[in-house]
Amino acid sequence: MNILVTNDDGILAPGLALLADVCRAVATVTVVAPDREQSATSHALTLHRPVRPMRRPDGAFQVDGTPTDCVMLALEALMPERPDYVFSGVNHGANMGEDVLYSGTVAAAMEAVALGVPGIGISFAGHQPETLATYRALLVDLVRRITAAGLPSDTLLNINLPRVPADEVKGVRATKLGSRFFSGSLARMKDPWGKEIFWIGGGTITWTGDADSDHAAVGDGYVSVTPLHMDLTNYSLLETVRGWSLGG
Repeated sequence: MNILVTNDDGILAPGLALLADVCRAVATVTVVAPDREQSATSHALTLHRPVRPMRRPDGAFQVDGTPTDCVMLALEALMPERPDYVFSGVNHGANMGEDVLYSGTVAAAMEAVALGVPGIGISFAGHQPETLATYRALLVDLVRRITAAGLPSDTLLNINLPRVPADEVKGVRATKLGSRFFSGSLARMKDPWGKEIFWIGGGTITWTGDADSDHAAVGDGYVSVTPLHMDLTNYSLLETVRGWSLGG
């Protein structure tokens, strides 16, 4: 079995090293990751300049592009055989609710699915590398279960680990996406010449969702596993839209 490992935190991120090590317990692993931080790049492709993969001494590839670039390059050019799975992460910071629309971690898994390979995004709700390191055995077990079970061709898994050490995890929950609202995430500033600028990020997050939502599970100390698919159609509105008469 062959597994591609990528991320959006960059080639030097501890979470990437952990995930690659975990996946080597069950398969042959190829690492193709951005050469720098690419968080919140979503499903962006680099279209207006060449993209350059560089082979590192450890055999991994670093790419001066986005996570989506990395997956496309790996599958179309860098790997001698298509992988059986693409694992993305472990991201430093959770990807829950609407985060899946912004996340480069989840986008890499989505690109895998778009190219016909099962994709799995994994994120850690904390920011302590020493806490994340405790998850090795749990992640090995999880990767074994995922690769043994298989995934539908149009589905990816979005997995979030709680911020507690692995020995405090209460279990694994199948979840749906919650919803979050940012407030105060736009900071107004002035540059050294007095011109107005804005800094996007931070702020206060308000979560909503019931007990089956991803943020509720992670907040309660569970590993959240959310199956996602590429079809964003709102089927309940199809009949309404069919009834519109435009231009008549």
